[in-house]
Amino acid sequence: MAVVQTVVPNAEIIDRFLDAAWQEAGLRENTLSAYRNDLAQFAKWLSKRQPYLSKASRPDVLAYLSTSVKRGISAKSSARRLSTLRRFYRYLLRETLIDVDPTSEVASPVMGRPLPVSLSEDAVTRLLEAPNVGTALGLRDRAMIEVLYATGLRVSELVGLALSELDYRSAGLVRVTGKGGRERIVPLGEEALDWLRRYLSDSRPEILDARLSDSVFVTRRGRSMTRQAFWQMIRRYSKHAGISAGVTPHTLRHAFATHLLNHGADLRSVQMLLGHADLSTTQIYTHVARDRLRSLHARHHPRGGPGLPVS
Repeated sequence: MAVVQTVVPNAEIIDRFLDAAWQEAGLRENTLSAYRNDLAQFAKWLSKRQPYLSKASRPDVLAYLSTSVKRGISAKSSARRLSTLRRFYRYLLRETLIDVDPTSEVASPVMGRPLPVSLSEDAVTRLLEAPNVGTALGLRDRAMIEVLYATGLRVSELVGLALSELDYRSAGLVRVTGKGGRERIVPLGEEALDWLRRYLSDSRPEILDARLSDSVFVTRRGRSMTRQAFWQMIRRYSKHAGISAGVTPHTLRHAFATHLLNHGADLRSVQMLLGHADLSTTQIYTHVARDRLRSLHARHHPRGGPGLPVS
């Protein structure tokens, strides 16, 4: 007599997968939330064919990705969705909840690598000067932008900073745990240090109003600022500074890397500061430093000459 395999409801099977992902890899809440959202979207689409994620087939996955492309989803987003599905179905296969992985022979979308959008040093200066530092929140905002530009932190790393990760009194360093649980030490620089000290001594106590928090950057509610709130803040100040290009927190990370290279930093050092696991990820920034590279070649190569105009 054949054994009938119990079908696990979608909500339960997603929870079990996320619990396992958290326990095994120590993934951050942001990553787990993205996994949940991707799986919920696939489950919603799949419900028109059949109700269970564990019953999805390879044609289902291919049709879902094809539909996503027709709806204008970028290759990068499609690749992320497929990556989520692969991890999910490998977990189900390992737990013997399915017999065949429906993603096993599905090719990833071909992606061109986008070039990072950066800001000029003048634009960064205008952005830094946009907050009204005569107010507690304005001083906090100035300190946040200064620290972001001085360190190149990811926005999740910035808003998640804890007081215990700062050494601002003596060494002027910040300890960051980035992607994959990799820890790195990043110097703050004198300008950011000065604004950070002013914020911590003058503004933060006023904002907290006797409440306790281990977060460096806090809100009126005594909580750490969210990524979304900081994104809106950057958007507001960029408009105030007259910067027409769409500015996001990640734009300042790009500016950090670009300006370091323009002023003579080597690529390996920039890789370490950004927390990139692979140097090839950092090399994307070299295109924005081409003026400096051509200038160096012209000055130091015996046949460098004045060089060609940069297009």
